[in-house]
Amino acid sequence: MRLLADENFPKPIVDALRADSSDVLWARTDCRGWKDPVLLDFAESEARIMLTLDKDFWQIAVQRRVSLKRSGVVLFRVHPATPENLRPLVRIFVAADRTWAGHISIVTADGIQMLAARRS
Repeated sequence: MRLLADENFPKPIVDALRADSSDVLWARTDCRGWKDPVLLDFAESEARIMLTLDKDFWQIAVQRRVSLKRSGVVLFRVHPATPENLRPLVRIFVAADRTWAGHISIVTADGIQMLAARRS
């Protein structure tokens, strides 16, 4: 899976995803200082799923002029967002047989909610 983890994503989780053979870029090191809309544009151009803890990505994805088609946004909601608390949600994400591209999704301990990112 091709992923782009937002800079707020914990390094141990990024490392674990990489160890599981996912192709993961991490904004903190690979796209340092890029604004959120630019990160999302990059994810779309590279067909990467954006992983974030930041609710702003939801709004940015919804307000895009051109809807996401090749990428998607996955928002992980857990408090506090420590690696220990985030790890089970990331397992749910990885194990889910879902088409993340073209969707804005929320992963919580209660499950996954998905909304099509395409405008009608």
